[in-house]
Amino acid sequence: MDLYGRRQEQAALDRILDGARQGRGATMMLWGDPGIGKTALLDYVAESAAADFTILRCLGTRLESELAFAALHELLWPVTERISTLPQPQAKALNGALGTSDDVSDRFLIGVAVLTLVGELAKERPVLIVADDAQWLDEPSAQCLAFAGRRLRNEAVVMLLTGHDDPVDGPWEKVAAMEVGELGDEDARLLARAVAPRADESVIRRAVRAAAGNPLALQELTTSVAAGDISAHPLADERIAVGPRLRSAFRARIERMSAPARTALLLAAADDRSDRNTMSQAGLVLGLDVGAWDEAMHSGLLATRSDGRVHFRHPLMGAVVYEEAPAADRQTVHRALASVLTGENAEELRAWHLAAAVEAAGRPDEEVARLLEESAQRSWARGGCATAARALRRAAKLSPSTDDAARRLANGARAAWEAGHVDVARRMLDQTEEASSASTVADLSQGLRGLIEFANGDLETACRQLTRDMERVADPGQAFRLGSMALRAAWAAGRGALQREALQRLERRLPQGNFPNADLLPLLRQWWTQEPDGADDRYQAVATVADILTRLSGSSWLLMPPAPLAVAWGIESALQEALRREIDTLRHTDQVTALTQALAQTVAPDIAQGSWTSATANALEGLQVAEGTGDDHLAAQCRAGLGWLAAARGDEQTVADFAARFIEEWVPRGVLVFTAGAEWNLGMTALFAGRAEEALDRLVRLTEHGHHSAHATIAVLAAADTAEAALQAGQRATAEEQARLLRRWAERTGAAWAISATHLVHALLASGADAEKQFRLALDVPGAASRPFNYARTRLLFGEWLRRARRRTDARTQLAEAAEIFRRLDAAPLLARTRAEQELTGQHLRRDSAPARDTTAILTPQELRVARLAAQGLTNREIGAQLLISPRTVGHHLANVFPKLGILSRADLARIDFGDALHLMG
Repeated sequence: MDLYGRRQEQAALDRILDGARQGRGATMMLWGDPGIGKTALLDYVAESAAADFTILRCLGTRLESELAFAALHELLWPVTERISTLPQPQAKALNGALGTSDDVSDRFLIGVAVLTLVGELAKERPVLIVADDAQWLDEPSAQCLAFAGRRLRNEAVVMLLTGHDDPVDGPWEKVAAMEVGELGDEDARLLARAVAPRADESVIRRAVRAAAGNPLALQELTTSVAAGDISAHPLADERIAVGPRLRSAFRARIERMSAPARTALLLAAADDRSDRNTMSQAGLVLGLDVGAWDEAMHSGLLATRSDGRVHFRHPLMGAVVYEEAPAADRQTVHRALASVLTGENAEELRAWHLAAAVEAAGRPDEEVARLLEESAQRSWARGGCATAARALRRAAKLSPSTDDAARRLANGARAAWEAGHVDVARRMLDQTEEASSASTVADLSQGLRGLIEFANGDLETACRQLTRDMERVADPGQAFRLGSMALRAAWAAGRGALQREALQRLERRLPQGNFPNADLLPLLRQWWTQEPDGADDRYQAVATVADILTRLSGSSWLLMPPAPLAVAWGIESALQEALRREIDTLRHTDQVTALTQALAQTVAPDIAQGSWTSATANALEGLQVAEGTGDDHLAAQCRAGLGWLAAARGDEQTVADFAARFIEEWVPRGVLVFTAGAEWNLGMTALFAGRAEEALDRLVRLTEHGHHSAHATIAVLAAADTAEAALQAGQRATAEEQARLLRRWAERTGAAWAISATHLVHALLASGADAEKQFRLALDVPGAASRPFNYARTRLLFGEWLRRARRRTDARTQLAEAAEIFRRLDAAPLLARTRAEQELTGQHLRRDSAPARDTTAILTPQELRVARLAAQGLTNREIGAQLLISPRTVGHHLANVFPKLGILSRADLARIDFGDALHLMG
């Protein structure tokens, strides 16, 4: 049938197809009321693209919305033979998701695999992906398609979806949307006349009025009015809601059919994706003959796809059939379907049919609950966490035993949490606690309540919950991990007393060292104790930390100190070495989340060691993945590093934007380590811009008890900045407080940076020979030069002191060294300050020594990430897997990188020094 009144929509879709033919990808959601004509527009696009596109289609259905990756299986079935050509981790993940292997899958790697697969197909001809009724797609498939759809801009791929609602939230929130609205009266009249060419004009007029511009309603109501199925009504000539009237039309049509035909329709509604053979076998179980099927198929409600599957012409028809049927009939139909479904791939569907039958009967059934639990385990292993959560919740509902119900609910809560459904996980935990004790729930869920609170709630509450659960769980290894998380929560919240309490309870809970990583407990105590217990504490920590961090990996990463704490302890080199080994390993696996955690942790050590190019690249890469996975904490860690770099480089707007976001997001959740970092960055920006009073006003908040930016670790790291701002603002007493803070930390940790910073602040406070002595002591601390920014800053301050003491030659030496480091790091504000000092010494700077910005600025952040990975020898596919882009997009970026860097091939990338500013090595 021709489309009426859709010229604008057709033109927009034609432009999208033309863009794909020219290599420009797009994703769009068509949304509107049921029956408004969205599927008709998809059919129009598919017909327009049939000649030159590869077309992949799937349909969301009520039943298969409960089956993990059901829609993805349908979508990719025509091209499954191409999966074997993907990089091995991606192929394994996708095969695991589709159920063709037993591989455990990372749901985000599955998205990368789909993106790579369609990108490879698009090299041959443009690709059209069509997903109808996206509101019924199973959640893992929806998340996967949304992930790929947001990254199609540089691919010859079009993804079109339909749904009932404007995608303002959920997986499609960042997707372009086009509303499909009502037909105008004239177009509606033309459609009604086409449906019923012999109908009286009064019939056409009544149908147009009642349908309210809905094409499906027009088709159904025109026929019904003409047949007399809709009787005269006082509102017949008014525009009324389509839903009730359309349902009434379907109901009237169904009621005219024989009982066997209605049973055949109910069979199709109970599983509207089964093939004709399955339907026929289930029909035989129910005693249906050929006549019943003929009547059902000729009702105008059913249709058959090219693959033999029977389905309703519109989902609303199936919903009416199913909802109007008596519960006993639904139970009988589901049992019939379950009895004929056989084979490994049918097990999950069979479990759901049996569950529906049991629920219709209103009684528990352990055998069906067990089948659902096994189905959930398979879905979970394939990355379908949301599907597993629903199956386990349903299994718990059908469990005769309270203990079995509690176990299934607890496991379901963990599955829901891993799927990102925090509220669902909380509700399932609440239900578990109604059926069992708090101790049992903590043990069954492995302390999930506290972990949820840590990730999504208030940190002080999280610490207390984690500590309680640490004492409840039976496994000492799990108790150790929960205790460590409790300490981390208290530290991030800046609650020293709570931190001490959590540590004491952890030591009481684990007096014996017979669990994994038990030898870490003494070192953990040193990291998390606010005050030292003895003079030798620091030596034990420094001596053993490298070995400990080398051994920790995988699930033990949370036992490592948070990056800011490691930097404060001066053990960032050991942490960085362990993280680099971990990252190198993870880049060749499918552990996307673990890779993101490692990348986020490595940013602060990179900054401390002066590897700012690497820090920027890792922070941006980690931020991209963290935003894709919805991990707010890891995303914030990456933004914190980018904010510090922006402050050091004089980008005040970026610092202000990040700080405002941190204050809004993290103050209500009590994450003081992030809000303190934001204040530090704002204070640095003001200090480097010469606004000492403003800087001091912000930096003193780091030690102001009760302030939302007070945090002991950040205060120590920022102490030198606070002291300098205080002295410039004429607040000597505040600078002396910072000197004492640094000295106590240096005595406790023996960290080279802290010893050097202590001498620096004493130099700023002193005068004459004593000041010079302290400056030189600061520069001579073994290991101080390993933090080049701090080291250059000490030289700058020393140079300024020497220049004021009229020792211009000595000043020039210190200032030249500082200028070279600041220029290499692109620390523009301090470089400008250094050059001004050099000119005050009477030095005439040559034009060719003018400030040169970091040559990484010629590359976009994504180009820089691609270039760094290509220089390591990774293929386009491997790079795409790590950066969550397609190989084709990788090639596009490399094509831009080569001319920008003045090189000709990938081999030349190995000669680029990516440590700081980009330059060719000899």
